[in-house]
Amino acid sequence: MVKLMSKGDRVFTVFVYAFLIAFTLLILFPLFYVISTSFAPERDYYTRGFFLIPSSWTLEAYQYLLYNPSFVGALKSSVIITFFGTIISMTLTSMMGYGLSERWLKGRTAINFMILFTMLFSGGLIPSYLVVSGLHLIDTYWALWLPGAVSAFSVIVMRGFFGSIPYELKESARIDGCGEWRLFGTIILPLAKPVIATFTLFGIVGNWNTYFSAVIYFNDASKWPLQVFLRQMLILEDEKIGQLAEPIFTYTPSARMAAILITAIPLLVIYPFLQKYFNKGMFIGSLKG
Repeated sequence: MVKLMSKGDRVFTVFVYAFLIAFTLLILFPLFYVISTSFAPERDYYTRGFFLIPSSWTLEAYQYLLYNPSFVGALKSSVIITFFGTIISMTLTSMMGYGLSERWLKGRTAINFMILFTMLFSGGLIPSYLVVSGLHLIDTYWALWLPGAVSAFSVIVMRGFFGSIPYELKESARIDGCGEWRLFGTIILPLAKPVIATFTLFGIVGNWNTYFSAVIYFNDASKWPLQVFLRQMLILEDEKIGQLAEPIFTYTPSARMAAILITAIPLLVIYPFLQKYFNKGMFIGSLKG
């Protein structure tokens, strides 16, 4: 039997839907503005002022960027940083979380305490820079990959998830002759798909949006990622980006909008495929551990 809503409930429902629609449009408006203006010809900015629909649609801004060695180099650098940085981070974090979930591990309590300690206290920027410099990692991608390879929060959540896997399952696999590496790769990791997908998304977003660490550790402008390139493009405007021996590129408003859109597209594309694991993966490992 369908329960009829009262007048007050209907008014509240209408208000909620109206608020959500207005809020969604408010969020989508900047994105729509960036998309539409990135396809606009340069003359629109000087003759029309503010606009949402360009007078004509053109790919000039995107062609301009793709012929710019600085932009292509920054895009390549971001892809390298994100791809390998995420793989390194997820490999080390999942292995560490699994190892710490095993109660037979000697020194498990002390290691867990050290991991938790790093969530509360850190050495700071100067000691971190001295360590990276002392290891001769300046101007190498390892300066970005190694310091952030293992996240304490991720290890704790993964440890909780791996600890929730029945001990009998792992023990039966060992009795059947399954080694630890095979057990981890063929049984544990498939069961951990939600939490792995969640922290993979975190790793992709974090590495793709790398900015401050790149500014600190990269003196070689040819290795700057997209975020640093965008900062130079938007703030320094028509000045030459970096110290590359390239022609001076001037960036029109269309080119700036196109660069912003190209930078945002990978995350917009990846997120829908991993979103279904997000809520489950975030909380599944925090229930036990």
